[in-house]
Amino acid sequence: MNNKDFISAMASRLDMDAKDVQRIAGSFIAELAENLCDGDSLAIQGFGSFEVRKKLERIVVNPTTKQRMLVPPKLVLSFKASQILKDKLKL
Repeated sequence: MNNKDFISAMASRLDMDAKDVQRIAGSFIAELAENLCDGDSLAIQGFGSFEVRKKLERIVVNPTTKQRMLVPPKLVLSFKASQILKDKLKL
């Protein structure tokens, strides 16, 4: 399902105009991104939680040249599904 399909499905389910649903979805994503950029986590009941985690620096080895390289630390986004969502996906 792509974004256009998602918006039209939500619009029909909510009995709203597709432009309004697009605006709501855009606002949700903007708020989610803003909270995550501030370092906060976001938990959506029945769906899961989003969290920004810091990956530590590490040393990797190039298998062909055997050269060792240092990978700097970075921030990554992680998602943990709720138990309700996990149960629904098991079917």
